[in-house]
Amino acid sequence: MTLVEVKNFTKTAEILHLSQPSVSLHIKNLEKEFQTKLFIRSPKKLQVTATGELLYDRAKKMIALYEQTKQDILEYHDCVKGTLKIGASFTIGEYVLPSFLLSLQDDYPELHFEVMIGNTKEIVELVRSYETDIGLIEGQTNEKELAVYPFMQDELVIVASNDHPLVHKQEVCISDLQNQIWITRELGSGTREYFNHFIRSNGLKIKSLMIISSNQGIKETLMRGNGLAFLSRHVIERELKQGHLSIVCLKHPPFYRTFSYLYAPTMKSKKIVHLFIDFLERKKM
Repeated sequence: MTLVEVKNFTKTAEILHLSQPSVSLHIKNLEKEFQTKLFIRSPKKLQVTATGELLYDRAKKMIALYEQTKQDILEYHDCVKGTLKIGASFTIGEYVLPSFLLSLQDDYPELHFEVMIGNTKEIVELVRSYETDIGLIEGQTNEKELAVYPFMQDELVIVASNDHPLVHKQEVCISDLQNQIWITRELGSGTREYFNHFIRSNGLKIKSLMIISSNQGIKETLMRGNGLAFLSRHVIERELKQGHLSIVCLKHPPFYRTFSYLYAPTMKSKKIVHLFIDFLERKKM
């Protein structure tokens, strides 16, 4: 192609950083391969033959196709495809993660998600055993093999049915929570961990305790009974709007905890994991 364009062996050799004999040898090999004369040499000028023009035209197309193929392959690697396996604890997986995933899928329509929901302890184990690419938890973990970073604050509130006596009290003190019926999550849950800390730190005695390993199950029980529960505001948002549950107005600073993401360090090199972490960081609250 260069020889056709400059019509001079010496200049072609300079442009391609080859020796002139090497350029001549390449042309001879091409003429041998295609069994045709590509150039007519004369002392004054170099003339391209008809078959030489044909090969030049096809060669331009081949080079263009080659460059486009390179570009397409680069774009393929840059394109976000595949399946991201996410482990999420119940509160996050059922009430926070769905809107995150819908927003992410708008940006990356070819990315697929597989979400496994469990309590905090179960999610940590899934991440540690590489059954998920990344985990989202609401509790604490001392797992030293994993990288753990906060991404969101969550407010916990005391919830009861609309008929509960404490709901109608304008200001509830910690002492009012003595000898109450409580409904809580199972051991291993981040919400249960916070509940246990609250009960212990305030020296509260429990009249009776019902353990349900489902946020929805706790809400249904609250609406039909006389118990109290510590739940994330995310979990009860819909029931508050619809007037099915109420928050007990405790004379106490708000209760906050941190949602965190965790992953095995080797997973961060995975493109879709890195992308998801960037997305969580942008969404930090």
